[in-house]
Amino acid sequence: MKKGTTFFLKIALLVIALPVAVICFYAMPLLAIEAFSYMNDENTLPFIMLGLVAAALLSAIPYYSALFQAYKLLRLIETNAAFSDASVRALKKIKRSGLWISFLFTLALPLIFMVAQWDDAPGLVLIGMVIVGASVVVAVFAAVLEALLQEAITYKLENELTI
Repeated sequence: MKKGTTFFLKIALLVIALPVAVICFYAMPLLAIEAFSYMNDENTLPFIMLGLVAAALLSAIPYYSALFQAYKLLRLIETNAAFSDASVRALKKIKRSGLWISFLFTLALPLIFMVAQWDDAPGLVLIGMVIVGASVVVAVFAAVLEALLQEAITYKLENELTI
């Protein structure tokens, strides 16, 4: 396949990666510093915010892992090796990354709910639930593609053996 056809998707991966990097390296530290400015004896908000920052930073690891696997998948498509075990492994890793992100944000939902009650912003809970839902959808989609690709590889191998 031509390199130009996957070039746009590689640029899209880069564009998707940049906002999360900005959030992780700029917004999350500022959020933690702001939360600790409210620290006093009876206020637990700084510790709740620290848990949220930890969950967000930990979820960046599987997020970037999934983006890297998507990049590897695009490289395999470029080299006409899309129907290979490497593609199946990449989709399996994308599926696991999506499940890890949903797991981490599911654990963080009670903390998000506490911050939403404190700040009187119920939209925060909705944002947390959208992240969980979107990562589950990505994981299920990757699982379906993984199964289809594995079946296609099996048919391809059977076809090569009969010829």
